[in-house]
Amino acid sequence: MISVRLSKELEDKIDLLSKLNNITKSDIVKEALEKYLTEQEKKMKPYDLGEELFGNHGSGKGNLSEIYKKKVRDKINEKMSH
Repeated sequence: MISVRLSKELEDKIDLLSKLNNITKSDIVKEALEKYLTEQEKKMKPYDLGEELFGNHGSGKGNLSEIYKKKVRDKINEKMSH
C-alpha cells in the first residue's frame, strides 16, 4: 500500500472525475499510474527492461561459445565409436 499527498487542486479534479464517471478515486489514480508507467517503459531500451534477467542462468563456463564446435565434434565422434 502507498500513501500520496496531493494538492487540493489535484484532489478536487480527481474527486470531480470520480463523481462524473462513477468510479472510485483509487481507480482513477491506479489507471493514471499504469498509463504513466507504460509510457516510461516504452522509452526504455529492451535491454534495460530485461537487464535483471540476463545472465541469471549461465553455466559459469565463459568459453562455451568459443569451444562449441569442438564439443559437438567430440560428441559425434563418441557416438560413432560405439
